[in-house]
Amino acid sequence: MDAPPQPAASTIDPKLLARVAKGDHQAFSQLYDQSSTLLYSLVLRIVGHREEASELLQEVYLEVWRKVARYDVGRGTPIAWLITLARSRAIDRLRARSSRAHHQVGKPLDGTPTNQVADWHPGPFEAHADQELRIKIRSALASLPQAQQEAIELAYYEGLSHMEIAQRLNQPLGTVKTRIKLGMSKLRELLRPCWEQGERT
Repeated sequence: MDAPPQPAASTIDPKLLARVAKGDHQAFSQLYDQSSTLLYSLVLRIVGHREEASELLQEVYLEVWRKVARYDVGRGTPIAWLITLARSRAIDRLRARSSRAHHQVGKPLDGTPTNQVADWHPGPFEAHADQELRIKIRSALASLPQAQQEAIELAYYEGLSHMEIAQRLNQPLGTVKTRIKLGMSKLRELLRPCWEQGERT
């Protein structure tokens, strides 16, 4: 008998995290099933290597297990908290790697440029709703003015600081900060229906 489909990552119930915080292994497994595909896609986009992304994802979930008690529902959705953790660890890995050797950030093993990794095809077990969410995020990002999109991608996918982005783009620091702020505000508005739908589910 087939297992029932897992809900999309955007619909993770905060109560599930509360159960994980109490040491509920079944709840932790459920959390992994609901969120791992989306987090893997994000980590892969940042580090650019499938094996490294898989290894890093394990580290992320170990950190989730240790830090889940710190999750505060008043500060954001469960998936937003998980994405923040995964992104931070992936960027930490990038910085550690770049300190050891020069590396073209985000370049996967097949040589595909970073901006094409977003078109990575989902695995057969990825929830349809998670595929839709990833497509909506990609579409929302693509709808931004080019300057805002570029600044956000450098900040969130390459892990550059605002100052580093300003140097890379040869733009004033204030301009870079404004582009990121305006772009993130627009993304929140574009994606708000996704989060609201998840909360109603």
